[in-house]
Amino acid sequence: MMVQPAYQHEKKTNNKFQVPPVRNLFIITTDGFRWQEVFNGADSLLINDEKYTPDAATIKLQLWDSSPEERRKKLMPFFWNVIAAKGEIYGNRQFQNKVNVDNAYSISYPGYNEIFTGNTDIAISSNAKNPDPNVSILEYLNNKESFKGKVVAFTSWDVFPFILTKNRSQLPMNAGYEHISDSTLTSEQKLINKVQDDVVNEKSSTRFDELTFLTAKEYISKHQPRVVFLGLGETDEFAHKGRYDLYLQHASEVDRMIEELWHYVQTTPGYKDNTTFIITTDHGRGSKTSKWTDHGTFISGSSQTWLAIMGPGIDPLGEVKDKEQLYQVQIAQTIAGLLGEEFISRESVAPTISLR
Repeated sequence: MMVQPAYQHEKKTNNKFQVPPVRNLFIITTDGFRWQEVFNGADSLLINDEKYTPDAATIKLQLWDSSPEERRKKLMPFFWNVIAAKGEIYGNRQFQNKVNVDNAYSISYPGYNEIFTGNTDIAISSNAKNPDPNVSILEYLNNKESFKGKVVAFTSWDVFPFILTKNRSQLPMNAGYEHISDSTLTSEQKLINKVQDDVVNEKSSTRFDELTFLTAKEYISKHQPRVVFLGLGETDEFAHKGRYDLYLQHASEVDRMIEELWHYVQTTPGYKDNTTFIITTDHGRGSKTSKWTDHGTFISGSSQTWLAIMGPGIDPLGEVKDKEQLYQVQIAQTIAGLLGEEFISRESVAPTISLR
């Protein structure tokens, strides 16, 4: 059963894609990272509350400034010095520029289902490890001859093999504390496997993001896939634990990983000037100080997200301040359009985002 998509009531969507296609696309998500920190940097109430920030003095030396513009640069320097200069950033609700989830639940599995399938399925209402019956844009691309074996996913959360239906889609994928599987392992891949064995916590469903990143980067340098999904998860983990200091520090680490990945593609033949990055999150969090650790149907702010895009043909508009409403369910068709494809599924697919 499908819900009536909110995006159908919006006018600023279309099925035509005007940006020239690129050969490669990287989709990067950082789980449950709020738009408030993206656009304003550290929250003054949370960073000064020792319940959430035990050593406020140190973290403020690193990340605090009276100006929101300076705070966000301290938190995410690559995002605000490079992506803002070369790409487009959506979701600053202070300018009525909004990005939202379209599902009613505002939790991870429904959010990722929307991002990758382009539809909102009311039956996907929890994070249970049940295979997604809907076809994702990654599976769709992997079934096309020109992309076969060149679409890969590396994720910290171990639920993604179900979200992306690994058994059916046959996507090359590495999730959670899963060993790297390759025809021949490099010395670096062997070392990553060993480190994972040494640090693995059987109770944790989310791998350390740094290990996910290193696993992905080593595979990318070895195989040069065309479409990469990198799903990071520790921003959500630290938020649920109520550690605002670690939530902020990890957001800075995510920014550093994106910078390192962008530098790699821009210095590697085949990727250089022919690769687009889409960066987003799966859901928001509570907008009130007492609710920021959580998210869900009844927590205000949970449906509010953000989106950044950078690559050839993308206008360097930086922070988009026009009044408009976008939905994350539109990302799947946007992924297809950026690669010069159209995503056709047995279910309805939301139209592409009208990029500038």
